[in-house]
Amino acid sequence: MNVNTDYKVRAVYCDHKADDNSVYEALRKATLPLERSWAKLRAAKRIAIKFNQDWVLSQVVYFEGQRRQLVSDSVARAVLRLLREETSAELICVDASYYVMYQENAKTVADTTTLEAILREFDVPYIDGTKPPYKVVAAPGGGQMFAQYGMMQDVVEANAVVSVAKMKNHAYMGVTACLKNLFGLMPTAMPGRPRHYYHHLVRMPYMLADIGRIFNPALNIVDALVGQASSEWGREPDIGRIVNALIAGDHVIATDACVTHLMGHDPQSDWLTEPFHRDRNALLAAVEGGFGTVNLDEIDFVSEVAPQPEGTFFAKKGDDLRTVVTWRRTMCEQALYYRDHMRTFTDKYAGEFILLQDGEVKWHNTDGMLRISRRQLSGANPDHAMFFKYVDPEEREQEHYEVYEKALQHVKSLKS
Repeated sequence: MNVNTDYKVRAVYCDHKADDNSVYEALRKATLPLERSWAKLRAAKRIAIKFNQDWVLSQVVYFEGQRRQLVSDSVARAVLRLLREETSAELICVDASYYVMYQENAKTVADTTTLEAILREFDVPYIDGTKPPYKVVAAPGGGQMFAQYGMMQDVVEANAVVSVAKMKNHAYMGVTACLKNLFGLMPTAMPGRPRHYYHHLVRMPYMLADIGRIFNPALNIVDALVGQASSEWGREPDIGRIVNALIAGDHVIATDACVTHLMGHDPQSDWLTEPFHRDRNALLAAVEGGFGTVNLDEIDFVSEVAPQPEGTFFAKKGDDLRTVVTWRRTMCEQALYYRDHMRTFTDKYAGEFILLQDGEVKWHNTDGMLRISRRQLSGANPDHAMFFKYVDPEEREQEHYEVYEKALQHVKSLKS
């Protein structure tokens, strides 16, 4: 085996009922071999930690005594203890609460911060990404989806980032772990974009690849004491999974590739293959852009836990395949129509967000907040996608329309 030592991942056994000290010892065992991670973290003056932890407190789902969809107290406590012992950096917890931004039953981050007591215990401040300051950041190499993004200033100015995620399936993206966890850092106020601007068919895998490269976490940790199949926010009682593992790696893509493998999925698979029913494998998209690897033979990967049997973890299927393929084709067609007729739209809608379907603007406003269902807006053609675009005469975000060209070619090839 030709192992590329640029990537190192460790998966260790840890019983899901273990006490705090046992979880700490297991996490220490998983992380201390990651020399490159610790070199960055020990040199840092400020470390930004993104925990997968945001949800309305009254709605948190538990399984076998653990949060089924969010990082457990014991893992969070172990992460903070380890960083306190091994670094001299200032630690901050960073997040942009989806629920505070979009849900009426969550008014402040106090309503959604599940780790608030742990953060207070370790005197770690919570930086609220629903509020400025924000900063426009250029994507390395010009980006794969956009050339620039609005970001939380506190994160981009930190010396190192740590991503702490949960092992879960995701109905839209197939798998959610350390890379998808970073999406929770994206602000919605300008110069950012509404969450659904990026949570967008065709766009999202490449956008995730871009923010993975921008944040490039020094350390990636996955809480797999228990996990969840089906859907990120699924509430079905039978989709919890006992895994008894903690996973840590020094590269976000390589780490998530190993997590995907341990879930029983092929990290080199792509759209139309389980679990990627709705869109492309974001990890594979990142690799195509020269960032990381999904080939386990290229990773120094040591695991004490066996991969889950095939079918144990699975992504929830929503709409039928024909509808998904039609959505993908029409999304690409509308994106390219916008590109080819940009002047027409900038003359009328400059400074606004639009939804474009079949060459017609179905909706527009200045803040980009959709207060009506896209399925309702789609009218007589619910299987025709709606391209969501901020109309900027200068096109400063520099969307890469070649992504849509390639995706359209792929869809057309399915007919042959």
